[in-house]
Amino acid sequence: MSVRFKTAAHLNRTNQIKENVNMITQENKSIKSNIPRKAFLRIAGAGAAALTMLIAACKKTAPVGSSILTDPNDVGPGDLGLLNFALALETLEAAFYTQVVLTPYTGITAAETALLTDIRDHEIGHRELFKAFLNVNASPATITPKFTSIDFTSRTSVLTAAQTFEDLGVAAYNGAGYLFQSSTYLAQFGKIVSVEARHAAVIRNLLNPGSFADNTVVNASGLDGALLPSQVLAKASAFLSSPLTANQLP
Repeated sequence: MSVRFKTAAHLNRTNQIKENVNMITQENKSIKSNIPRKAFLRIAGAGAAALTMLIAACKKTAPVGSSILTDPNDVGPGDLGLLNFALALETLEAAFYTQVVLTPYTGITAAETALLTDIRDHEIGHRELFKAFLNVNASPATITPKFTSIDFTSRTSVLTAAQTFEDLGVAAYNGAGYLFQSSTYLAQFGKIVSVEARHAAVIRNLLNPGSFADNTVVNASGLDGALLPSQVLAKASAFLSSPLTANQLP
């Protein structure tokens, strides 16, 4: 795997990011309104898509001379490393759901197809959001997924893998958010993790109707789990052809 991450020289675009925060805040208000569960993914997706288009339209070309991190397989330090870390996860999730939609499992229903397509679109939107924050025109990382353990013809195999990805994503955002120096990026993590948690609940409910968000993922205090970036990438390595590290993050 060849992973190339940009440096932090081009991350300071305060006015643009404030606009992004305002857009996601409006999206979150919509999600929190009294809506049927079956509709919340579409509402979240509409806001995410609008946000992605806004940021993409505002992007500027990365400055000439932007350097590359020394270790091509490490996400890097600080806020830059956290953004690269999130982008790597969203790239992996987007690749997974893209494959799921391209090759539907045996017996998939129209409702399941709609839900999984919505989730795919959300993950692509999240991926593009972090690409915009990092100000890159193409993915800063070439990540080669390894989905050999997943039988894409099997509903149980696909949904079990989806649950793994979503639970890991929620734990990743929860565990990494407090490490940000920038409150703006922390705000973005907070908005996205709420959507990822909805994904996790929907997938769990498809596997076990009525469970939604049960005590297998929520603790006695009503909180989802949290993992540090290094712990997350250790688990995610099962789905990568080559390991990705967070040696400069906790």
